[in-house]
Amino acid sequence: MSNVFDFSAKLNDGEEKPLADYRGKVLLIVNTASKCGFTPQYKGLEELYKKYHGLGLEILGFPCDQFGHQEPGSNDEIRGFCELNYGVTFPLFSKIDVNGENTHPLYKYLKGEAGGLLGDGIKWNFTKFLVSREGKVLDRFAPITAPEKIAGDIDKALNG
Repeated sequence: MSNVFDFSAKLNDGEEKPLADYRGKVLLIVNTASKCGFTPQYKGLEELYKKYHGLGLEILGFPCDQFGHQEPGSNDEIRGFCELNYGVTFPLFSKIDVNGENTHPLYKYLKGEAGGLLGDGIKWNFTKFLVSREGKVLDRFAPITAPEKIAGDIDKALNG
């Protein structure tokens, strides 16, 4: 696989979504959880989405239950929680694994392109990957990096 657009993933409703549908967009790909200390980042992610979506940003949320069992709900429960509590309108995908033998192929690729400070593995919920309009991984941001702190990077990716 040569870029992110070579992959597909199931949306929250079970529909298979080719990421090629996002070709030409800047992507922020995030593994999420509803019962995590970082869960309020949904608000910041939605604010980024509202600010930059019209300029070509897509935020793709990938719920994951691999960290402290902090995403125990079904896909329907996750979507309802995100809409009700944070007004999330960006695309949510079906729950996936981001580490281990069942790692989703997209996350294998992302981790290979942008390793973390302590190795390639995803360390916790709300790890963020910024992807160019050409599907290349530009940067990886730690869970503690608040969405608003990467607005400048998003702006640069949209205009560069």
